[in-house]
Amino acid sequence: MHAFARLLDRLSFEPRRTAKEALLVDYFRTTPDPDRGYALAALAGSLDFPHAKPALLKGLVTERVDPVLFGLSYDFVGDLSETIALMWTAPAGRPDDGAEPLALRDVVSGLRGAGRTQAPALLSTWLDRLDEIGRWALLKLITGGLRVGVSARLAKTAVARLGRLEPDDIEEIWNGLATPYAELFAWAEGRADRPRNVDPAPFRPPMLAHPVNEEKDFAALDAADFAAEWKWDGIRVQAAAGREPGGMHGRRLYSRSGEDISAAFPDLLDHLGFDAAIDGELLVVRDGAVQPFSDLQKRLNRKSAGARIIADYPVAIRAYDLLAVDGEDLRSLPFHARRTRLERFVAELASPRIDLSPLVPFDGWAELATARHEPGRLLGEADAAAVEGVMLKRRAAPYLPGRPKGEWFKWKRDPFLIDAVLMYAQRGHGKRSSFYSDYTFGVWRGAPDARELVPVGKAYFGFTDEELREIDRFVRANTQNRFGPVREVVHTPERGLVVEVAFEGLNRSGRHKSGLAMRFPRISRLRWDKIPAEADRIDTLEALLSATRA
Repeated sequence: MHAFARLLDRLSFEPRRTAKEALLVDYFRTTPDPDRGYALAALAGSLDFPHAKPALLKGLVTERVDPVLFGLSYDFVGDLSETIALMWTAPAGRPDDGAEPLALRDVVSGLRGAGRTQAPALLSTWLDRLDEIGRWALLKLITGGLRVGVSARLAKTAVARLGRLEPDDIEEIWNGLATPYAELFAWAEGRADRPRNVDPAPFRPPMLAHPVNEEKDFAALDAADFAAEWKWDGIRVQAAAGREPGGMHGRRLYSRSGEDISAAFPDLLDHLGFDAAIDGELLVVRDGAVQPFSDLQKRLNRKSAGARIIADYPVAIRAYDLLAVDGEDLRSLPFHARRTRLERFVAELASPRIDLSPLVPFDGWAELATARHEPGRLLGEADAAAVEGVMLKRRAAPYLPGRPKGEWFKWKRDPFLIDAVLMYAQRGHGKRSSFYSDYTFGVWRGAPDARELVPVGKAYFGFTDEELREIDRFVRANTQNRFGPVREVVHTPERGLVVEVAFEGLNRSGRHKSGLAMRFPRISRLRWDKIPAEADRIDTLEALLSATRA
């Protein structure tokens, strides 16, 4: 555990991606199997310990320290693992004196073998044996909330750097591997051949786009070289299916990052009766019309879906690309050839849950700009409201993993802007655990002499580090109430902080007091020049919602 704890500690204080990668490469190179494999699984989010949950940890620490003191400390620190690690009091005399150091493999095998009743005593013993950093790393490991600025992609990139692999080589076989990934490390280090991928429906690393720089890119690009299609407001997915060696039909639905989300969408899997891989957008489609993203959210982040939610929120795929079919890999073909194959494939499939994302006709950038701004001219009312912008794809471009330059571009619609008033603030996590960085904001509702602020959204990004410090100082100096880790700040018509909020769209929501939910809200800038009375009203958002649905 010592080496793993030191790795997490150094990663949490290292802001540079290249430096984080170097730390990971060094750890993977110097740490033996299976510990490095379990560390990789932890960083990639592939470990789960069902009997070690936050409630259990809180119960353990309050047996050692005063519960009120722990509650106050947790409120101040804002991070459960860090609070427990610092407050844990071990018995006099180190329990690990003369014992073998605790290894990461011991923790994993111990927790996997422990039942619900054995887990508390096991965790207490380990926490007694470790120092503050070791306890912190152990708690981060078992709760799954590492928050050290390392994505699964970066961890796989570090493994690839042990040899001459590319991260995408690992992505293509990742879902067929099992912890602790001994065969993966052997391949990366040149000691063994590529692990055999027996999954008939593997994940294929997606091709991504660069944002359009309107002044620079349109002056350099020829519109005739590109096709355009709508950018839908759903989530990017990959639907893959094929025959397993035993004759069974393997079917998978992957997120853009390669996470297998099949279990949450059994109704869609029933329609993957083919040998192919489709790149597309997952949407809720009811009676042929795309529904708001808020409907799709009701089906996301679930381990399974019940009959009621399946019936109420039917999902479908709007296909963008065909990556493979009948054992043939199509990714090396140009986009226009893959598109022709995709059109024929979807037509022959004739599935009510898989349709084709239409191309946007245009003869020049000005005509495409008009379509992007007014999609309703070409689409129905509901579908137009579900458009985020347009995608530009070079007709001659093969399907390349990552974000190759000059091939694909995304041209999103301009964000909406409103002025709102900060109402509540909560501490962040990880490097932001010392700052109030998660904000709830609202707009006015009611007559001028009886108006009230109603929350319309939450945001925790969009501001600079300096602006974060400014907001944090304001929150601390203007707190008027506390609710656990949340602070209510002053928000009267005369006193408060006005923030300009940028967001991508609006939907109706019965879960919010305002009746509205924002899509991708973020703090655009701080309006120190305004008093809260000058912030926007709910009427502004209602009118905006009506306009976007018109």
